[in-house]
Amino acid sequence: MNQPWQTKWPERISYGLSDAADNLVFQMMTTYLLFFYTDVYGLSASAAAILFIVARLADVVESLIIGLMIDRTHSKWGKSRPFFLWYALPYVLFAVLTFVTPPFSGSGKLIWAYVTYLGLGFFYTAVNLPITSILPTMTQNTWELTLLGVIRQFGGSSVQIIVAIFTLPLVALFGHGSQQRGFLLTIVLFGLISLALIWNTFFHVRERFTDSEQSHQSWRAVGAMLRKNQPWLVISVVILLYWLTTAIKNQTTIYYFKYIQHSVALVPWANSFTFAALIGVLLIVHAADRWGKKRTMLGGIALAAIGQLILTVGVLLNHLVVLFAGILINSIGNGLIIGLVSIMIADTIRYGMAMGIQAEGILASTDDFGVNVGLGLGGLVTAGLFHFSGYVANHAQNAATQHMITLNYAWLPLILYLVMFAILLLYNERRLMAAIDP
Repeated sequence: MNQPWQTKWPERISYGLSDAADNLVFQMMTTYLLFFYTDVYGLSASAAAILFIVARLADVVESLIIGLMIDRTHSKWGKSRPFFLWYALPYVLFAVLTFVTPPFSGSGKLIWAYVTYLGLGFFYTAVNLPITSILPTMTQNTWELTLLGVIRQFGGSSVQIIVAIFTLPLVALFGHGSQQRGFLLTIVLFGLISLALIWNTFFHVRERFTDSEQSHQSWRAVGAMLRKNQPWLVISVVILLYWLTTAIKNQTTIYYFKYIQHSVALVPWANSFTFAALIGVLLIVHAADRWGKKRTMLGGIALAAIGQLILTVGVLLNHLVVLFAGILINSIGNGLIIGLVSIMIADTIRYGMAMGIQAEGILASTDDFGVNVGLGLGGLVTAGLFHFSGYVANHAQNAATQHMITLNYAWLPLILYLVMFAILLLYNERRLMAAIDP
């Protein structure tokens, strides 16, 4: 049976603002960092590709480390909540440093890029993973968890869209012709807002449901629970595929409009249609209640794939209206997918508790693991394909590079949505819900 509702609106909104805070920086990283490195900072596509490989290998370890740190934390504030206090400032500092262009030689700039980007990845995980791990400790009411997850994603998606639309105009406004200055001042603005919002989350959210006996089990017991937690394994793969798809498409957007459409000014227009993701997020409460979370996410993936197919037709026909219509439909589907991720991860955490193991840190780490690895692989795929096709920054591109841009922007995401759908069919929601909400 469902428990009484435990949270009130100030806490719910503060929880939602945590994801908004992280995405002020995160969206700049996912959408514009590769472009910044190749066309502004001065790295070659191959150097950027290798950097993304190293960063993603580091992220694999970092997600597990932060998850284990949460599960081993003992503080008066709880297990997840203090991470918002401790790591918000380093996160923002490294975000700013990542967009600094130092007056170094080529090798010096490459070292700077490694140090700042790797540091940013670690501290992003330290402030983002607790958003997922704290959720099932805030309430045990199934529908309240759904509402909190929707509020979180509404805040996160809203900021993602705002950053996608307004970053380049802000870069132009602050830069006065210098993209180096423009990107730096833009990330300073976003970073200061992010810091205030993350600390706001720390002061207003609470951990209410933690079982001290279940929270500190042996490694062997936790490992056995993970192997039996089939829904967690499935949703982990889906998350990785979703962020791989998102990275490939988002990072290629600016290249597509700059080198295929020959108009960077169209990027904010294209990104404006991603506001439709909020429609998908808002549909979750009703849809999940009526059809369940698995079927709702399957519907979101199918809708996203249909939108991506329409986008592909727009690319083939070189028809912007069709392309923008595809972005809009795809975004509604994406809203349904990403809005359910933290909710379904919370369910797998509760499923683990039904087995006698409360390991919200390590189970929630799959979210950041999927984000980091998916984004890294996406950056690697994009930068690698550009390198091998002969990409040259700020020049007219050859036919092979134009083909790679189109492949990344249209075809690869479409294929990945179909794979994602097939994987999610394996998710055993009936067994999970029988265990956590009998």
